[in-house]
Amino acid sequence: MNDWGLVFVILSAALAATLPGLGSARGTSLVGQAAAGVVSEDPSKFGKVLILQVLPGTQGLYGFLTAILLLNSTGVMGGDFAAMPTSKGLAYFCAALPMIIVGYFSAIAQAKTAAAGVGIVAKKPDQSGKAIIFSAMVETYAVLALLMSLLAILNLS
Repeated sequence: MNDWGLVFVILSAALAATLPGLGSARGTSLVGQAAAGVVSEDPSKFGKVLILQVLPGTQGLYGFLTAILLLNSTGVMGGDFAAMPTSKGLAYFCAALPMIIVGYFSAIAQAKTAAAGVGIVAKKPDQSGKAIIFSAMVETYAVLALLMSLLAILNLS
């Protein structure tokens, strides 16, 4: 019985949940540190900087969604799985790569942008919308990676 295909599926799901999650944890921490400084000076800015802190956390959610879809599409979730050819397992691995790679790096890049946005909020709170837009532009690439991975996984199923 050849279980290597299944091993690649589980590895893909593990990486899809882990790497974007690590990027999001690192990113939200980075922005949270910047935001804490602003809030210590002016607690009324908490809501505005919290939005900026939350933004880099979305990649972890996208990675989790990708992992769930991988496990569900292959029958691993629910226990209805069977041996799978190595080539099919590798195809699932490749399908998850956009989210695995872009999810990690975009969370960190978005955090750097959001941390800079915290500086905008500190000096000009009325300009917080612009800070959010700057950070949301980085999110675009995480969403594109998510869509690419989801479309590839669904077309393999």
